[in-house]
Amino acid sequence: MYSDLINSIKKTPDVYETTGVAFWDDAHISKFMLRAHLAPDNDGASRNHAFITKSADWIGTLPTTGKDLLDLGCGPGLYAEAFARKHFRVTGVDFSQCSIDYATYSATQSKLDIEYYYQDYLSIDYRNKFDIATLIYCDFGVLSTDSRRNLLKKVHSALKPGGIFVFDVWHPNQYASFDDAIDTSYEDNGFWRAEPYICVKRDKRYEDNHFLEQYVVITENDCTSYNIWNHAFTPEELTADLHDAGFSSMEMYGDVQGKSLDKDDKTICVVGKK
Repeated sequence: MYSDLINSIKKTPDVYETTGVAFWDDAHISKFMLRAHLAPDNDGASRNHAFITKSADWIGTLPTTGKDLLDLGCGPGLYAEAFARKHFRVTGVDFSQCSIDYATYSATQSKLDIEYYYQDYLSIDYRNKFDIATLIYCDFGVLSTDSRRNLLKKVHSALKPGGIFVFDVWHPNQYASFDDAIDTSYEDNGFWRAEPYICVKRDKRYEDNHFLEQYVVITENDCTSYNIWNHAFTPEELTADLHDAGFSSMEMYGDVQGKSLDKDDKTICVVGKK
């Protein structure tokens, strides 16, 4: 275990290097993630619920050819239910069994007809099925360059002619004060484990607007590392990526409520048209 700890700290991971551990579907961690999603004023896992309501209202005003909607990374269904109440026919995809189970239960309780799938959205394979696709809360930048390109092509294929893809990313402004750092904390139990643990958190800034948040979690009998990556985008980079994937046009906003894009914004919302 000590060698695992030493190796995790001494080695600087390559950009988008993974440790093979998917924290979002861990039985313990996913329960804490679900609590964060459902806390109405919390921006930790989902944006706060007031923002989500306004965001869904704005997305519902975007011109589309129909009402078939694909919600990628749908989590526990907060956006999916808001879309369903606007009479969209919603399909939600997420790779957290805990979130999908809750979303399915909530939709049933609310008598909303939503199709949910426990699936990695990088593996979707739809053809000309949806009028609109969404990927919200900056998930796009978590993916490696190759995965992002693959996803854009898959979404493009999933959309009907004239369909739109709505997603948001971090702008480099978000990371203006992000510096290399290491911090250590102890918990009797908490987000990472149900038992006592030490968490060593390392922040690392890389070239080309890549950023790492690494968590090394140490218990009495185990040491596990989690690499959480992100990438901050410029409008020019997004334009090139969408054109390469076949999107015919795009509009950019300052957030997923339709705010005008400003040089000081920390997010960029893209509406790409097939």
